[in-house]
Amino acid sequence: MIGILLERLRRAKNIEQIILATSKNLSNNSLADFVNALGYVVYKGSEADVLDRYYNAAKDTNADVVVRVTGDCPLIDPALVDAVIEKFMNTNVDYVTNASPPTYPDGLDTEVFSFRALETAWGQAKTPGEREHVTSYIRESGLFKVISEKNNEDQSSLRWTVDEPADFEVICNIFEHFSPRTDFSWKDVLKLQQESPALFSNNQNIIRNEGATLGTGQKLWKRAKKIIPGGNMLLSKRAEMFLPDKWPAYFSK
Repeated sequence: MIGILLERLRRAKNIEQIILATSKNLSNNSLADFVNALGYVVYKGSEADVLDRYYNAAKDTNADVVVRVTGDCPLIDPALVDAVIEKFMNTNVDYVTNASPPTYPDGLDTEVFSFRALETAWGQAKTPGEREHVTSYIRESGLFKVISEKNNEDQSSLRWTVDEPADFEVICNIFEHFSPRTDFSWKDVLKLQQESPALFSNNQNIIRNEGATLGTGQKLWKRAKKIIPGGNMLLSKRAEMFLPDKWPAYFSK
């Protein structure tokens, strides 16, 4: 899936270099080796402090402008990426995105920001959420000029990203339909959804950007409930009974 994402992304005309910014976690070595073999640069940084990872990846390559595309967006559209970059270059701002507020389908998210803004956020952002989600400080601190690239029609309810197994099934349906082509546009996908909605039905109950509001423990808890009945097999310790938005302090091992 990452290979397809990179293949689509490299068609963007306004991008000079693509870098995979992953973590030093040993579980990511196979990913790094795969992407290296495709001819792309790989930077390995912090697992939890993704802002630090982005900053150092950009610094190592002397980037003036950073384009952020996340690995859960295999349908990323190069023409749309170019449009967001052009809006950044043609306006005197620090940050442009097509995802805040969302008007495009989830899975086309593109952010463009200056290295100066990234460096400021890296030095000043303090909370775990700001360090994990990279650009939240730039968007929310009030220190930067921020604008949006908006779609003509609000289609933010459509879900084309991959966070859950149900998402993966939908993405497989899309690529199997267009196979062997991988260069179809997001508007081709939109037309397909309008004509064959059943291909997209599996993931429609998932909340957009839920991960941005959940801590690491909550994400692990959500995963555990799909694997272990009740999440931990102890009725008296189930998160739904006590402080469901805060509990538990959940561990990966």
